[in-house]
Amino acid sequence: MTIGDNGSGIPAQIQAQIFDPFFTTKPVGQGTGMGLSICYQIVTEKHGGELLVQSEPNQGTQFIIKLPIRQTTPTSSSHSS
Repeated sequence: MTIGDNGSGIPAQIQAQIFDPFFTTKPVGQGTGMGLSICYQIVTEKHGGELLVQSEPNQGTQFIIKLPIRQTTPTSSSHSS
């Protein structure tokens, strides 16, 4: 799944820290810096996926969520032929 915008982009030095707990670009008292960190933990630790950011100045930003497809093995029928 990809979520994107056409905004001003995210500078490379911020991209490197964007999923770190408590990292925020907002003024003190206006953000906890936990939102993307929590998203990252849910996608990677709980679902075994990847959460990536791609951004270029003046080109916008895309967040890419990759989740594995789990194949289940068919359960045997309890009925005998």
